[in-house]
Amino acid sequence: MNTTALLIGLGPVIAWGFYPTVVTKIGGRPVNQILGSTLGTFIFALAFSYIYGIAFPSGTDLLFSILSGASWACAQIITFIAFPLVGSSRVTPISTAIQLVGTSLFGIIALGSWPTIDDKILGGIALLLIIIGATMTVWTEKKSHTEQGNLKKAVILLLIGGIGYVGYSAFPQATSIDGMTSFLPQSIGMLSVATIYAIILAIRGEKSAFTESVSYKNIISGFFFGFAALTYLISAQPNMNGMTTAFILSQTNVIVATLSGIYLLGQRKTKKEMVITLIGLLLIVTAATITVFI
Repeated sequence: MNTTALLIGLGPVIAWGFYPTVVTKIGGRPVNQILGSTLGTFIFALAFSYIYGIAFPSGTDLLFSILSGASWACAQIITFIAFPLVGSSRVTPISTAIQLVGTSLFGIIALGSWPTIDDKILGGIALLLIIIGATMTVWTEKKSHTEQGNLKKAVILLLIGGIGYVGYSAFPQATSIDGMTSFLPQSIGMLSVATIYAIILAIRGEKSAFTESVSYKNIISGFFFGFAALTYLISAQPNMNGMTTAFILSQTNVIVATLSGIYLLGQRKTKKEMVITLIGLLLIVTAATITVFI
């Protein structure tokens, strides 16, 4: 692995890792966060496509790319709703675990991944480790009734949101274009869902997110997501890190996201909670690595 490839591979680690922290720091309601994030991602994707002259897809390639982005936006809205319940440092590892399990199961059922019995056994162990690791990251020494209730609500929300994240990865499998070509249509799907969501809330009597400055401040978080998505696509190219190494590197963003939430947002843990959280994160990343090599 050369230095350039490594630096590009670290792009998703840093940008996706800090994304939930930046969103939380900027603040606002979930509708402000999703509107700003998707607008920032769209601006980033539009500029990239224009500068590099990437052709705009058509037909089913366009449709499935838009559906991919729309699925992500639906899932991300639910994730933003879960943030205030238990904090981004707990939500992110759970969400990552659900995405890894969901995407792996989709691969087995729809794409024929893990074809042999040995593959399924090793994969099953890896998925179990992911679940154990995620459970460890949310463990607390002092359990209050309110905290347990909030955690249960957050997990239920994230399980529902996991369907959208699987769709984000699954829909591109039905296209014949590469990730860079689908990047702009995906961002259109993301922004469309966010716009519809904001309009529905405004019709229901809530303050319009389009008139709130915090929505546009969240464009910054969209740049983080856009940069992460783009560098991941480049990192996954055969002449860079390749799909396997790029995926493994990108999954380590859960460490950055969790630790930045703890130290930058003040989502404190006791020493014992911190040790168990770090072990849980290590299990998640290790298990993700195992699934890639099956």
